[in-house]
Amino acid sequence: MAKISILYVEDEPFLGQIVKESLESRAFEVHMVTDGKDAVSVFHQVKPSICVLDVMMPSKDGYTIAREIRQADPGVPIIFVTAKTQTDDLLKGFESGGNDYLRKPFSMEELIVRVNNLLRLTLQQGNTAPDAITIGRFTFFPTRYELRLGDQIKKLSHRESTLLQMLVENTNATLLRKDILMKLWGDDSFFNSRNLDVYITRLRSYLRSDTRLEILTIKGVGYRFIIS
Repeated sequence: MAKISILYVEDEPFLGQIVKESLESRAFEVHMVTDGKDAVSVFHQVKPSICVLDVMMPSKDGYTIAREIRQADPGVPIIFVTAKTQTDDLLKGFESGGNDYLRKPFSMEELIVRVNNLLRLTLQQGNTAPDAITIGRFTFFPTRYELRLGDQIKKLSHRESTLLQMLVENTNATLLRKDILMKLWGDDSFFNSRNLDVYITRLRSYLRSDTRLEILTIKGVGYRFIIS
């Protein structure tokens, strides 16, 4: 069986080597890059299954790298590794194409869980998502991670696409917050709960062109997607 390949971009040599060796001991194939300017060319060479990007990099930061990778491959999962945890930083990361955030310092067990969870979501989305879903004035393509309105195309991340599909499939029903967190992240920690708030805000902004669509917050419970 072919090993799962990871593009790992990290400019701290000591940390990078520890993470690389730990991942390789778990049967991953790791391609480590220590300078941001080299990351995208290595991505094209190795075509990894998933990318793990440090945000603060010399020459080119992780957000820029992610945007360039997204242009080449809209579907590859991207995890940011960073000490930045403010909401603005999370928004910037998701805007640039990231699927998940991992805060420094982190444990190898947490990194591996997040890598495996994103790979599982990618496989599920590719195998089970319908080709196109009509949502009011929009057409949603889960397998392409696209939301279309006329000639306008919005590229979605894996989790944005999965969350939108969950909401649409449960139109007019309440989705429990904990169920969403377990589906998207595999746990319902406070940090992931903050991430979910960001994702909901972003989906609302994507859908605001159609006033018939609304994502309601059921305080303390979850969310309800409504088409009026």
